[in-house]
Amino acid sequence: MQLFLSIITAVLALNILFSIITVFREKRDIAATWAWLVVLVLLPVVGFIFYLFIGKKPSRKKIFDIKNQESIGMSQLVEAQKRKLIEDEQLLSRKQESENTKEIVRLFLEDDGSILTKDNSVHLFTDGFEKYESLISDIYEAKHHVHVMYYIFKDDKIGTKVLKALEERAAAGVEVLVLYDALGSRSLKASFFDHLKSLGGKTQSFFGSRFSIINLRFNYRNHRKIVVIDGKVGYTGGFNVGDEYLGEYEKFGYWRDTHLKIEGSAVLALQNRFLMDWNAAAKQDQLAYQEGYFPTIIKKGETNIQIVSSGPDTEIQQIKKGYIKMISLAKESIFIQTPYFVPDDSLLETLEIAVMSGIDVKIMIPNKPDHPFIYRATTYYAAEMVAAGAQVYIYDNGFLHAKTMVIDGEICSIGTANFDVRSFKLNFEVNAFIYDPKVAKQQEEIFYEDIKKSYLLTQNILNNQSNWLKFKQIFSRLFSPIL
Repeated sequence: MQLFLSIITAVLALNILFSIITVFREKRDIAATWAWLVVLVLLPVVGFIFYLFIGKKPSRKKIFDIKNQESIGMSQLVEAQKRKLIEDEQLLSRKQESENTKEIVRLFLEDDGSILTKDNSVHLFTDGFEKYESLISDIYEAKHHVHVMYYIFKDDKIGTKVLKALEERAAAGVEVLVLYDALGSRSLKASFFDHLKSLGGKTQSFFGSRFSIINLRFNYRNHRKIVVIDGKVGYTGGFNVGDEYLGEYEKFGYWRDTHLKIEGSAVLALQNRFLMDWNAAAKQDQLAYQEGYFPTIIKKGETNIQIVSSGPDTEIQQIKKGYIKMISLAKESIFIQTPYFVPDDSLLETLEIAVMSGIDVKIMIPNKPDHPFIYRATTYYAAEMVAAGAQVYIYDNGFLHAKTMVIDGEICSIGTANFDVRSFKLNFEVNAFIYDPKVAKQQEEIFYEDIKKSYLLTQNILNNQSNWLKFKQIFSRLFSPIL
C-alpha cells in the first residue's frame, strides 16, 4: 500500500512538473497559461492528450507558409494608400469621411495591409433561402472562375444544389476551386467532389491530416466563408453550406444569420484572401496572379469597405483590434450580435467603459447553444454586461448566428468572426468593415427587428437562475481563454 501511494505521489509530482514546463515553454497570454495549467494539473495524462490536440501551437514552420503566402496583387495598392494618409490626402468621399473612419482605416492599413475600396454596392442577407438563391444564380452566370471557401460544406440538399451549379460551370470550362476546412467539413467524404474533379474542378481541405482521427492542428481552423465569381461578385458572412442554415434542423429551428453580397473593388480583396488561403493549403496547384482574377471593376456604388483578415499566423489579432477601436470611438450607440460572447479582458473592459460613459450598448445572443460549454461562458459574460448596465437581448426565434457590430449608425462590421477568444486568436477569420451610414443604418434596423423576436435579460432573471446553472457558467468561464 505504501509503495502504491509513493507511485501515485511521484506520478502527480511529475505531472505538475511537466505541466509547468509544457505550458510555459510556449508564449501565450497569462489567462490562457493559467487555464491550461489547471487542465493539465487536474487531469493527469488525459490533460496532456487534450493539450496535444487543441493546446499545442503549430510550429512556426507549419503555421507556415500561411504567414509567408505572398499577397497577390494588393501590395502596391496598400503602399499607395499609406502614402495618401501620410500626405493627408482624401481617401473617403466627403459625405462618408469622418475622424472615426479615418482612424480605423489607418489602423487596418498599418496592421493588416487592408486596402480601402470606395466603389462598392452591398446587399445584406438575413435569410438562408434568399442568400443561396442569389449565390447559386450568380454561380450559373460565371464566365471565368468560381472560387469557393467555406468552413462547413455538407453533403445534403443545399450542398448538392451548390455542387450541381459548380459542376455545370466546370463542364462549361469555367475554373472552379473549392476550399473547405477539414474539421468543419469532417462529415464530408472526398468522393462528394469526384464528379466535379472529373469535369476539371479542383478541391482542397484546409489543415487536414493524412490520418482522419489524428490531427495535431485540430485547434486551428479556417472559419472564413468566401465566394468570388469572376472577380466581380463576392460573398462573405456567417452562412456555411448545410441544410441547418436553411432552418431545416429541429434542434436549431429558424437560422438567423447575416451575409453580404458585394460588387465592387472589395471583391478583389476577397479574391486576394482566397488565393492566399488556397496556396497555403495546396501542395500542388499553386495559384499565381492573372488578369482574369483581378478584372477592371466598373463602379457599382459608393460604399467604402475594408476586408480585414486575422488568424493564428500573427499575434496582432487584427479583427479584435478593430472591434476595440470601434467601441472606443462610439459616441452614442454600440449594437452587437454574436452566437458566442466570450470577450477577453481588454474587450470586456472597453465595453464596460462605454456603458459607464453613457453609450447605449445593446448585445444580442442566442437562446440556445450549438456548443453547450461555450454557451455557458457566453451567458456568464452576458450577466457581467447586464450588471455593468448594458442591455442584453436573448434571440428567441430560432438560432442567432450573425456576427455583426454597428456604432453610431455610421460604421459597421459584418463577417465570420464571433465575439470570442477563439475567433480572435485561434481561427482564421475575415470581416468586412463598412464605412457607409446607409448600410450601418440598415444593420441597425435589422437589429431592432430582431429585438421584436427577443426578450431582455434582466437582473431578476439572473437572480432566479439555479445554483447549478450559475456553477456551470462560472466553471465554463474559467476555460474561456482556451475555448
